[in-house]
Amino acid sequence: MTFKDDWDRLRTEIGKAVVGHDEVIEGVLTCLFSGGHVLLEGVPGLGKTLLIRTLSEAMHLDFSRIQFTPDLMPADVTGTTIVVEGDGGREFTFRKGPIFSQIVLADEINRATPKTQSSLLEAMQEKSVTVGGQTHILDKPFFVMATQNPVEQEGTYPLPEAQLDRFFFKLVVGYSSREEMSEILNRTTANVDIAIDRVLDGATILEHQKSIRATVVPQAVQDYAVRCVLATHPGGPLANPQVERYFRMGASPRAAQTLVLAGKVSAHREGRSQVDYEDIRASILPAMRHRCILNFEAEAEGVTTDVVLQNIVDTLPAEVEFSS
Repeated sequence: MTFKDDWDRLRTEIGKAVVGHDEVIEGVLTCLFSGGHVLLEGVPGLGKTLLIRTLSEAMHLDFSRIQFTPDLMPADVTGTTIVVEGDGGREFTFRKGPIFSQIVLADEINRATPKTQSSLLEAMQEKSVTVGGQTHILDKPFFVMATQNPVEQEGTYPLPEAQLDRFFFKLVVGYSSREEMSEILNRTTANVDIAIDRVLDGATILEHQKSIRATVVPQAVQDYAVRCVLATHPGGPLANPQVERYFRMGASPRAAQTLVLAGKVSAHREGRSQVDYEDIRASILPAMRHRCILNFEAEAEGVTTDVVLQNIVDTLPAEVEFSS
């Protein structure tokens, strides 16, 4: 089957349980096939955990859920070395933690302390876990999906910039529409049994990830992605007045990598041989909203990161003369 066929099959299975949220679902699938991780933000009860659990049920992959709480310790995530009594005496054995899965749900990730949050850093970047001086390689594909509540502040810890930067996309889960709310009630308050079929395995996902990276990115389109990132840097030559006024820090090079890879997924899904400007433009908000930091003036005036990024999308020209 083609990549589009597998995408559509996976999308159909998720749609059996999750009503609406089309952009969020497509963003999650883009992260999966890009080999990245995703952060879902929204108030409780909007289906964030349901979406992640349904995605795991639709694939032949190991799944684990970590409920982040203030008393959660790093060893509860990565695992720990224990002493085991055997016939030959005592020996040290490493007991793996829940991070040793192919799909990991980090539920309410901002409820854990920064020390515990940092236990995910190596796994998300290097796809490995080091405990007691020994490095353990994680199975591939490895996909972290985290959720957080943007409203409740008591008992939560903001994610450090280093960890936010490791998320491919940050997707905002909004409220359902009137029609969607009615359909949710039809599915959840009647005798409806929803069965999710497993349609993809790990080998197929890795194959698609490899073929996606082979998609061509014209030099001019790649330069547009670079300029989009540079335009978020206050004090830089491409920063517009809104960036200079409201941003304290712009996006990192990982943002440019994200824009290009997301563009490749979009082109590959539509059967095109190369990425175009619209592919890049469509991913600017989810790729950079968590990588840019607002200053005090923006917070005082209620200006969001999305507002400034949308201004970049509207004002930064796509096609300019490029010299290599």
